[in-house]
Amino acid sequence: MNNALSAAAAGFGTGLSLIVAIGAQNAFVLRQGIRREAVLAVVGICALSDALLIALGVGGVGAVVVAWPGALKAVGLIGGAFLLVYGVLAARRIFRPAALHAEGETSGSRRRAVLTCLAMTWLNPHVYLDTVFLLGSIAADRGPLRWTFGLGAVCASVCWFTALGFGARLLSRFLAKPSAWRVLDGLVAATMIGLGATLVAGT
Repeated sequence: MNNALSAAAAGFGTGLSLIVAIGAQNAFVLRQGIRREAVLAVVGICALSDALLIALGVGGVGAVVVAWPGALKAVGLIGGAFLLVYGVLAARRIFRPAALHAEGETSGSRRRAVLTCLAMTWLNPHVYLDTVFLLGSIAADRGPLRWTFGLGAVCASVCWFTALGFGARLLSRFLAKPSAWRVLDGLVAATMIGLGATLVAGT
């Protein structure tokens, strides 16, 4: 029992340390949370996607994917281009004050948020490296407790994205002014463009 708890705690801590770092996915979830647009859908997509990828990593799929390095290169190029475009759009919002205020959620904005979140998650090679490869390799060292380790990592993902998405609304009062949204979009733009350029250059 103690070994299982230890493995789950290790998985939770390892998973949390990997996803807390500022990245494209976190920046997007934070922005959606502040705007209060499709937060439940975005949080659900991120958490469920992580759970699936962690399960694939714990199951040993990472070793199989290594045999096709071209697949990761393709994902890197597509994901990098997507992040560059999203970063440019975020940069444009800095100079469009009217678009900086939180908008009411519509079916169109919800659909756009869901599609963007799916792309941000599944076209980002860093997500695969963290979940499938890194967590998968660490879990393999746990032997029969690897799935318990993986469960701990999944719980960390669920807790983090829930806190980030629904907790972000606490910042809304600090972002009531257009100037504050300019700063936020500036950070989002810098993060997206930086990661996108790195992915494209790395392939």
